[in-house]
Amino acid sequence: MTSAPTTTQQRLDERYGRTPGAERRTRRLMIIAGIVFAAVFTAWVVWGGLSGTNAELEVRDLGYANATETSIEVRWEVSVEPGTSVSCAVQALNESFGIVGWRVIALPASPERTRVFVETLRTAEPAVTGLPYRCWLT
Repeated sequence: MTSAPTTTQQRLDERYGRTPGAERRTRRLMIIAGIVFAAVFTAWVVWGGLSGTNAELEVRDLGYANATETSIEVRWEVSVEPGTSVSCAVQALNESFGIVGWRVIALPASPERTRVFVETLRTAEPAVTGLPYRCWLT
């Protein structure tokens, strides 16, 4: 029995691992990697969706009043679960939108869900607007 003569292409395929068995192993590894990725991604999405905080915080700018050369009165509304304390940063801006007044205000817990606040900010120069910058649960 004589073996069939091998071609140059067959010898190169064997030399560099391009055999049918190697292709099956590569395909199998890619499928396993895809399944593992899908499982990890699904677990991450479920974990992120279920572990988030249930407290809701809404802030609404109600405007400003009594703007003088050295102060401005800022009005805003905070809605949060009753009994939750909140802190808010309130700012005053000049005509170039530069911050000319700033204060962090601690808002104590209350039995009411929605409350309106008014705060007078001292300013370094005349302000053209005042608004809540950001609020967070404390």
